[in-house]
Amino acid sequence: MNAVFMDRAIALAKKAAELGEVPVGAVVVKNGKIIGEGYNLREKFSSPTAHAEIAAIEAAAKALGDWRLDGCSLYVTLEPCPMCAGAIINARIAEVVFGAYDKRAGSCSGDSVVDLFSCGYDHRPAVYGGIREEECLKILADFFKSLRD
Repeated sequence: MNAVFMDRAIALAKKAAELGEVPVGAVVVKNGKIIGEGYNLREKFSSPTAHAEIAAIEAAAKALGDWRLDGCSLYVTLEPCPMCAGAIINARIAEVVFGAYDKRAGSCSGDSVVDLFSCGYDHRPAVYGGIREEECLKILADFFKSLRD
């Protein structure tokens, strides 16, 4: 794990918040280099699939010219949802590093709704959760508080 990559994911989450989007940021890394990044843009595109992870995975696939992201790591500020977990499995991402656990929609750990990575699919990434969790939770809490104010 590399702090620089989580730094970038956090910066992308903050950019999403500035745009009025739920603040989630993600980067895909291969051989120590960011090859894809994204942040939530569901409101901008009126799309339920415009999640940070999907954008980062699509950018990485385009950069490599291949849908197979073998040997890649995904750094994301919030535990991936079922849709994003499915994309991670299908892209064959080797490692997922996430900040905050998502007790309502998280799908990558035993501490959340479901752990899709333990369901017997043909690919199972290594998972590291709770990385800089307090910082990632604060970004989310501040965003939702600003909506209520």
